[in-house]
Amino acid sequence: MAAMERVVIIGGGPGGYESALVASQLGAQVTVVDTDGLGGSAVLTDCVPSKTLIAAAELMTEVSRAEDIGLSLHDGPSEGIHVDLMQVNKRVKALAQAQSDDIESRLGRNGIAILRGRGRLDGPGRVVAELASGGTETLEADAVLLATGASPRTLPSAQPDGERILTWEQVYDLDETPTELIVVGSGVTGLEFASAYLALGIPVTLVSSRDRVLPGEDADAAGVLEDVVTRKGMTVLGRSRMQSVGREGNAVTVTLTDGRTVTGSHCILALGSVPNTEDLGLAGAGVEVDEGGFIRVDKVSRTSARGVYAAGDCTGVLMLASVAAMQGRIAMWHFLGDAVAPLDLRKVASNVFTAPEIATVGCSQRAIDDGDVVAESVTLALAGNPRAKMQGVSDGFVKLFCRPGTGTVVGGVVVGPRASELIHPVSIAVAESLTADDLAQAFTVYPSVSGSIAEAARRLHGV
Repeated sequence: MAAMERVVIIGGGPGGYESALVASQLGAQVTVVDTDGLGGSAVLTDCVPSKTLIAAAELMTEVSRAEDIGLSLHDGPSEGIHVDLMQVNKRVKALAQAQSDDIESRLGRNGIAILRGRGRLDGPGRVVAELASGGTETLEADAVLLATGASPRTLPSAQPDGERILTWEQVYDLDETPTELIVVGSGVTGLEFASAYLALGIPVTLVSSRDRVLPGEDADAAGVLEDVVTRKGMTVLGRSRMQSVGREGNAVTVTLTDGRTVTGSHCILALGSVPNTEDLGLAGAGVEVDEGGFIRVDKVSRTSARGVYAAGDCTGVLMLASVAAMQGRIAMWHFLGDAVAPLDLRKVASNVFTAPEIATVGCSQRAIDDGDVVAESVTLALAGNPRAKMQGVSDGFVKLFCRPGTGTVVGGVVVGPRASELIHPVSIAVAESLTADDLAQAFTVYPSVSGSIAEAARRLHGV
C-alpha cells in the first residue's frame, strides 16, 4: 500500500462513515463529502429516529400488559398514561442529532476531513464538491466510495405536503397528534410506523396492496403480527391498492383503485425508496446503474469503473444500515489490501421493529418450501416459555432451520419482544456453521426467553 492513498467518500451515512474509519485506520488520507449531516438518513431521518419513536411505543405496549400481571395504573393503562407526541418527537430529533454529532467527533479524532457540500464524480479519479458555504473544491482520489443513500418514493397521485400527507422522514415534525392515521404500504417501514402509532393510542388504518402484511418476511411471523395488530384495533385493508391521496382542509382521503375511500387526519406514505444517484456524474465516470437507478456493485463493493466503489442504499443490495456499513468496510479493506471476505447476504440478520418484533437470519421458510434449500425446521411457541409467561407474553415463536444429516444451522426466525436481541445466537450459529447440537449444548439462563432457542435446537437433534 502506498504511504498515503487518497480516499474520497461521497455521503456520510453508515456506508460512508464506517468506510472512512476503516480507511483511516489503514493509513489512507480520507475526505468525506457530506450533504445532510454525518450519519445520513439512517441517523437523522430513518433508523435512529424511527427506533426512538418505537422505544416510546414499546413502553406503552409494556404498560398495556400491566393489568394482565396484576398491576394497576390509576384507572387502567388508558387512563394512567398520556402520550405527548410533540415531546416524543422533540426527544427523537435531539437523540438523532446527538448521534450525528458523536459520529462527526469520532471522524475528527481519526483525522478524517469533512467537507459540507454535494459531491459528484468528474471522471473515476476526481470528485468535485459543491460547498455549502459557496464555491467548489476539486479532490483527486485514488479511490472513491459512493454512499449517497436513497429517498422515500412518492407518486404523482400521492404527493406529501409535510403537514398531513407525510413521508416517513417528515413524521417527526408533526405539531399535533393524529386523530385517525392512514398508513399506505405494508412493508417493513409501513408496519413499523403503523404498529408504533397504534401502541401510542392513535387509531390506525393500514392500506396493503398484498394479501398479507410484510410480504417479504416469514409468512408465519407476518401472520402472528397481523393477528396481534388487528386484535389491538388496527384496521388492515388487504388487497387494497392506493390510487391517490388528497387533502381537503384537515382531512386526508386515500382513494383505492376499486373506488373505495378512506379518510383520516393524517397519512404516512411508505411506498419504498429511490436511490440518490442523479447528478453524480456516474455515466461520465463509467459507473453502471440498473433499470431502477441503483449502482451496480460486486460482492466487494466495486462498481464498473476502476477505483470507484459504492455502498449502502444507493446500491439496492439490501437496504439495511448494517449492510451499508459492511459494504463500506469491505470496499476499503479491498482497496487498501487488507484481509477481506466478500459480502455474504446469507449471514445478514435483520429485524422488523413492530410489536412483536420479527427477527430473521439465514435461509427463509419460502426458500425451503420452494425447494431452493433442503432443511428441516422446528417451531416453538413463546406461550410455552416460562419467562414469557411471567412477562405476560403469549404471542410469538422461535423457528430454527438446519441441514438434514449434518445438523448445520442455516437460518432462523424469532417473533416476540426484543427479537432483535434474541436472534444473535442464531446469527452466530449461521455465520460460524454451528450445528443444532452446538447451539443446544450452550448454557442458557433459566428462566429466559432465549431458552426457547436452545430448546428448539434440542428438538432438531438427529434430524
